[in-house]
This record gives sequence, structure tokens and C-alpha cells, in this order.
Amino acid sequence: MNADSAAKIAQALHQVGEIHHMVFSDTDGNDDDWATFYSDWLLTHSDLARLLAHRPIRSHLTRDLVELDEQYTASAPSQPWPAWYAQRLVTKYG
Repeated sequence: MNADSAAKIAQALHQVGEIHHMVFSDTDGNDDDWATFYSDWLLTHSDLARLLAHRPIRSHLTRDLVELDEQYTASAPSQPWPAWYAQRLVTKYG
């Protein structure tokens, strides 16, 4: 796994975030089940599985995204969330 793969995963995460916000524009992007939307989209419409060289089980990816969100919120890093999540997904699945 290389930095290019992590950057592409970060791009996919950013893209699904934008799509999710458009789909849920009537609620300003608010969706309690956002991680399910993200994991389904990432596995169906992106190269995530190829970039990780592993296809995560959707429910596991959903759980991981929720956990990453909790960790990111708690630690408040300066790095943008897509890159931060991508690095951790690569570490876990790559």
C-alpha cells in the first residue's frame, strides 16, 4: 500500500461526503445513519476495495467509519477528515 492509494481513498471519502450532503440537502446533510450510506457507496461506486487490496464487509466498514468519526471528533486533529480516515483504513485493511 502506498501514499498514492491513501490519497485516492481520501478523495473517495471526500466525494462520498459531497454526495451524501447533496442527497440529504433537505436536512443540511444530517443523517444519523450516514456511515451506512458511506460504506455502501464506497463499496459499490468507488475503487476502495481495489485500493485496499481487500473488500471489507460492509457492516465492518460501517462500524469502522463510526469509530473513526468518534476518534476524529475526540482528538480534533488538524488534518482534514478524509485523509485522516484514509490513513487509518489503509492501516486496518491494507
